[in-house]
Amino acid sequence: MGINQKDRLFQEINQQPAVAEELINQEFGKIETIVNEINGDFDYVLIAARGSSDNAARYAQYLFGLNNQLQVALATPSLFTLYSSSPQLHKALVISISQSGMSPDIIQIIKNANQQKCKTICITNNADSPLANESDFTIPIYAGEEKAVAATKSYSASLVALAMLSAALAKDKNFQAQIQHIPTYLKTTIESALEKVDQVQRYRYIENCAVLGRGLNYATAFEVALKVKELTGINAIPYSSADFRHGPIATVYRGFPVFVIAPKGKVFGDMQQMFNDLKTLQAETISISNDDKILANSNLGFRIPTEIPETLSPVVSAIPGQFFGRQLAIEKGLNPDKPEGLHKVTETI
Repeated sequence: MGINQKDRLFQEINQQPAVAEELINQEFGKIETIVNEINGDFDYVLIAARGSSDNAARYAQYLFGLNNQLQVALATPSLFTLYSSSPQLHKALVISISQSGMSPDIIQIIKNANQQKCKTICITNNADSPLANESDFTIPIYAGEEKAVAATKSYSASLVALAMLSAALAKDKNFQAQIQHIPTYLKTTIESALEKVDQVQRYRYIENCAVLGRGLNYATAFEVALKVKELTGINAIPYSSADFRHGPIATVYRGFPVFVIAPKGKVFGDMQQMFNDLKTLQAETISISNDDKILANSNLGFRIPTEIPETLSPVVSAIPGQFFGRQLAIEKGLNPDKPEGLHKVTETI
């Protein structure tokens, strides 16, 4: 069907380099000030989020553990709301991630954290939201209004904000310098993905698929699966490649579609072996990688920049999934801006 550039989702995917550039330019110094004010007065990090923001939190689990030697836990909001049994948060730095800053359960976690004298940071696209107002510090992500229901630019911007926070906490000048290249990495990934979107029509009639990632890109597996589900209604299931071997690989049959997220880095060897095993099983492989061999041997391969460090690869690795979900929705006659049954702001308790 070709590329229709009129839908809002397409425009917002393409705005990601500009959003990242503004965020980096405006907030790096402010984030360093926040880190100085917190002054290391915490032993671990608790992150409260839902949806795509929760996938961003999965990235933080690996990034903060790797770069900052910090244990990161994901909050269980229903304990704070429906069960009225909030855990003890002694010596926690509590970070909330929310596009809208409106969800009552996430707000309740921050209120409780304040009562327990924890430092709180809000990463949000709405710096005037109730969540931001409840937090000690706010990091706005500069995504602007997201008119399409599926989150794209707010997701990548949340990852950029987390990377900046990690760099500031570690006082890592090298990582800070690498972050400055993110807008270029995003632009290159978008250009590369656009060269492949016409091939997505091949998958018009699929009903199920698996999405595999590991380590830093475990988060990407969840985000790509979410985009495909939201935009197409297809049952896309995310897995760690390690967990996939513990049973779910038995579901793979000839022609079964599997996304393999395999940027070069510490987990590449494992993902490469998984890719080879899937080819042996005659799976339909859709790769997101910067390895020439994997891309060449995939049924559909999306290239990410060769030079991007593994620690930043999740910022760009979700983009092919965004384009895939959008294009497949169009091929199926669906509206990529307004998936059925979804609303832009979802408030949970």
